Amino acid sequence: MSITDNLSTTQKRIGLTGNIASGKSTIAKYIADSKNIKILNADNYSKKILRNRRETYEKVITYFGNEILDQSSRSERINFKSLKKIIFSNENKRKWIESILHPLIKKKMVEDCIKYKNEKVLILEIPLLFEAKFESICTEIWLIKCSKENQIQRLINRDKISRDEAEKIINIQTNNIKKEEKSQRIFENNDQNSEKLFKKINEII
Repeated sequence: MSITDNLSTTQKRIGLTGNIASGKSTIAKYIADSKNIKILNADNYSKKILRNRRETYEKVITYFGNEILDQSSRSERINFKSLKKIIFSNENKRKWIESILHPLIKKKMVEDCIKYKNEKVLILEIPLLFEAKFESICTEIWLIKCSKENQIQRLINRDKISRDEAEKIINIQTNNIKKEEKSQRIFENNDQNSEKLFKKINEII
C-alpha cells in the first residue's frame, strides 16, 4: 500500500514551490494569516527530523562529522547554517542528504495531511517539490517565480552572504525540470509591493 492511499480525495492540497528566494514563505504566511489555512512546510519537517536524536540524526553526523554540530552548545544539535554551507558547495553530499531526508519528509507530510483531513484546503510549502517527486500528494501546484537578480538580492539580504555565494547557491539549484509545464498556476513575484500578487491569490482561494 502506498503512503498516499489514505489521502482525502475531496481535500485541496496546494503544493507551493519555486526556486530559492522566490518569495514562497512570504506568500505562504500571507495565506495562513489572511485565510486561516494550515501550512505544512517541508523545511520545518527536515529540521525536526534532524533535531531528533535517533537513527537519521546519527546517520547524518556519521556522514558529515562533528563539523556540522553547534560547538557553542552542549546539546550537540546540528548547526543548520554549517550544514547548508557544506551541501551547497558539494553536490554529492547534497544529493546524499536529500536521498535520506526526502522520503521521511514526504511520510511526515502525508501523515499530517491525513491528520488534518477535515481541513478543506492545505498549503504544502515544498521548495524541491518536483525534484523530490512530491506531485502525488498535491491536488494542484502553484509555482512562484522571480528574476534571477531579485533572487540574488533577496539571498544577500536574507542570509547576509556575498553576491558570489548567492549566485553559487542559485546555480546549484538550477535544473532542466520544466516546472511551468507541470504547474497549474504560475505567479510572478518581482514587485517590491506584493499587493497585486496577494489580490490575485485572494481571487483564487
